[in-house]
Amino acid sequence: MDAGKLGFGADTVIQELGWDEDVEEELRLDIERQTGNNLVDGDFGEDVDGVILWWRDGDGDLTDALVDSLTDLVEGGSVWLLTPKVGRDNYVPGADVVEAAEIAGLSVTTTSSATPDWAATKLTAQKR
Repeated sequence: MDAGKLGFGADTVIQELGWDEDVEEELRLDIERQTGNNLVDGDFGEDVDGVILWWRDGDGDLTDALVDSLTDLVEGGSVWLLTPKVGRDNYVPGADVVEAAEIAGLSVTTTSSATPDWAATKLTAQKR
């Protein structure tokens, strides 16, 4: 997936949560090239324009992680949830994603292939 398809524009700040050695480095670098900024971590403490959350089955409570991903996100920003694809180790069922998103106050808007091993699901804040 081209980072441009994630909707991150030039000069935006993107927070990365859930990093581990299994993430797709090329996608990370592409996001940094697209935005012109390094990815920031959960300790950033300032507003961010978007969030990428790497999540695997066994990482803990997905609802809690999604709520936490909203902490620094500006109004109108999106969370991209990156999960292993079907058949990959630590796959997260789509029903689990939808349920956790709804509880966290997010709506699933689109899911697509991010890389050969990872799927990307765009989550946006539900209208009040």
